[in-house]
Amino acid sequence: MNPVLSNLKPQPADKILHITQLFRADPRAEKVDLGVGVYKDATGHTPVMRAVRAAEKRLAETQPTKAYTALAGDPAYLLAMAKLVLGRDRPLDRIAAAATPGGTGALHQALELARAATPGATLWIPEPTWPNHPSIARHLGIDHRGYRYFDTETGEVDEAGLLADLAGVAEGDIVLLHGCCHNPTGANPTAALWDRIADLLLERKAVALVDIAYQGFGDGIEEDAAATRLLVSRLPEVLIAASCSKNFGLYRDRAGIVFAVAADSAARDLAQDNLAALNRVNYSFAPDHGARIVTMILEDKDLRADWEAELRDVRDGMLALREQLAAALRTATNSDRFDFVARHRGMFSRLGLTQAEVLRLRAEFAIYMVDDSRFNVAGLNAESVPRLASAVAEVLREATVA
Repeated sequence: MNPVLSNLKPQPADKILHITQLFRADPRAEKVDLGVGVYKDATGHTPVMRAVRAAEKRLAETQPTKAYTALAGDPAYLLAMAKLVLGRDRPLDRIAAAATPGGTGALHQALELARAATPGATLWIPEPTWPNHPSIARHLGIDHRGYRYFDTETGEVDEAGLLADLAGVAEGDIVLLHGCCHNPTGANPTAALWDRIADLLLERKAVALVDIAYQGFGDGIEEDAAATRLLVSRLPEVLIAASCSKNFGLYRDRAGIVFAVAADSAARDLAQDNLAALNRVNYSFAPDHGARIVTMILEDKDLRADWEAELRDVRDGMLALREQLAAALRTATNSDRFDFVARHRGMFSRLGLTQAEVLRLRAEFAIYMVDDSRFNVAGLNAESVPRLASAVAEVLREATVA
């Protein structure tokens, strides 16, 4: 018998996780990790949030069983997350939902649902985007193409390019949009541009797929959900993949949710049946621990207040780091080239450096970021901000001389 597993093909390394491996292997004490997408406090630690700790203690003392929940997840979790993401005016009679293993699971289920509904549809993905977006599409055999999103010269959204490219969307196509805190650039559409995007999708009869993984990390819980809620109010059908990894700090507990907003209640029922069936064939029941912690926090007045307060501190800390870095870069480079860093939102920005310049930061200054110069703002602190600014200025000076 010929070995079967030897027929497998080597898989390309995940670029972001590879940076983490390189960082860990670096013996230099002064090294700085700006690669992986997890929040870190000023000491470089990813803490358990206070409300999460309190809810887990309460759950451990009171949970009566570890029996399975429903295929689509616990109804209380689905409702609590619908309130959080979609707000008070959510159209409950049009919303199907299912718990998923994190935001990645939500994206996978949303795309599987879309593939079942419109097998020949094209998925339109912003360029740049989170690398796992095209990877999941390829894995599912979904045709995909990019649309212009980011202008590297200005450090802002390429509005003209975005609208021009999306004018080519066909009826039934899926358009992936970052609901807030764009990863990897941190540049978000203006309210006026979101209106134009909604107009275009409505005109083209396309379906929006919103990836909202950082609600609360940008301008606020309500503010960061505004674009998603706008699309739901304007379009007959919207798919939404939401994650609790960042805003609740539940990275390893894998709490996510997929919403399918349908045109009417009959289509909603079909979508709900299909989401439950997809859960069954993919993993039967999504993890419940993180989802239950989220539900407890959102339903308890005191826990929610503490969670919102700590999340506000996290957000304000990242905004302060953005302002500090923009100022330090302005001083170090004697230019306003990097002022956009202060205007961006979320955990990430992209500096616009070449791959060669990023590799020099890594080799000469022990500063690790993704090769496209995406860096994690939360990986900085008061000590590393001036170090990064000085290193970037030095690399750019030598590049100019060369």
